[in-house]
Amino acid sequence: MNQPKHTAAKALFRSFMLAVVVVVPAYAQSPGGTLAKIRDTSEIRLGHRDVSVPFSYLDENQKPVGFAMDLCARIVDAVKSELKLPSLQTKLQPIQLSTQIPLIENGTIDIVCGPATNTLERQKVVAFSDTIFVSSIRAVVQKDAPIRSFEDLSGRPVSLTSGSTSIGLLAARGQEKNFQTRNILTPVHGASFLALTTGRSEAFIMDDILLASLIANSAKPSDWRIIDDSLRTEPYGLIIRKGDPEFKALVDTTLTAMMRSNAFGELYAKWFKTPIPPRNVNLNFPMTAPLKDAVANPNDKGV
Repeated sequence: MNQPKHTAAKALFRSFMLAVVVVVPAYAQSPGGTLAKIRDTSEIRLGHRDVSVPFSYLDENQKPVGFAMDLCARIVDAVKSELKLPSLQTKLQPIQLSTQIPLIENGTIDIVCGPATNTLERQKVVAFSDTIFVSSIRAVVQKDAPIRSFEDLSGRPVSLTSGSTSIGLLAARGQEKNFQTRNILTPVHGASFLALTTGRSEAFIMDDILLASLIANSAKPSDWRIIDDSLRTEPYGLIIRKGDPEFKALVDTTLTAMMRSNAFGELYAKWFKTPIPPRNVNLNFPMTAPLKDAVANPNDKGV
C-alpha cells in the first residue's frame, strides 16, 4: 500500500516541476511583460535623447521635448487607460545611441522616445513600433542650381562627412549609373555644410532632416534647397522590448489611431513646420512621400 502512495507522490511532484518549468519561462516572456511591470511598479520609464532635434532634445529649461516625446505622451495616456492607473508616474531616463538598446533589454527603460532607424539587424534584439518618420539620404544645393538628381552631380565637387553612410551610398549610385563626383571629406556635418555655403562644393549629402536643420539655422535659409532624389530611405520607430506583443499592440494601436485622425499630422506640423524651442527656428520640413505612405499604411518594416 505504501509503494503506490509513494509513486503517486512522485508523480504529483514530477507534474508540479513540469508545470514550473513550463510556466516560469512563459511568464518571463509573457505578452503582458511590460504592462505587468508597469502595473506592478506604478511607473513607466521613457528613454529620451538630449540633442536629437526635433524628435527628442532639451529645451531652454532642460526639459525633454520633441515630436517623439509628444508621441510617447499619448502612449503613456493609453497605458494609463489600459491599466486603469490615472496616477501612473512617468520616469525620464537620458539615453545615447550606444545605450538605448541595452537599457531596453535590461528593463531600465520601457520605450525609446527618440529617432531610431528600424533595421533588420536591430530587430534581432529589440522590437520597433510602426514607423513614425522616414529619413532619406538626400542632397542640399543652392536654390537655383540645375541639380535635380544625384546623376546631375557628375564631375562636381560634393561635401561628405567622414564616416557617414552617405559616402558608400553615393559610390554605389555612381557605379550603378556610371558617374563620379569630386568628393570633399570633412570631419563634422557643420564643416560639410560650410564647404557648400562658401562655394567649395555644390552639394552636401546627408540625412534630409539633418540638412533641414542646418538650412533652418543658416544665415539665409531661402538660399538652399533639398533635392527630391534619395539614395536610401530609413524608417524610424520607437524601440520597445522584443517578444512583448501586448505592449507593442498598445503602442501601435495608439499611433495608428493618431494617424487615422489628424492628431499625428498636427504633431508633425508642430515640430517640423512651425517655430520650435529654444530658438524658435522653423525647420520647414513637410511630410515626404515615403512618410505619407507610412502614415497611410502603418507598418514596422525595417531596412
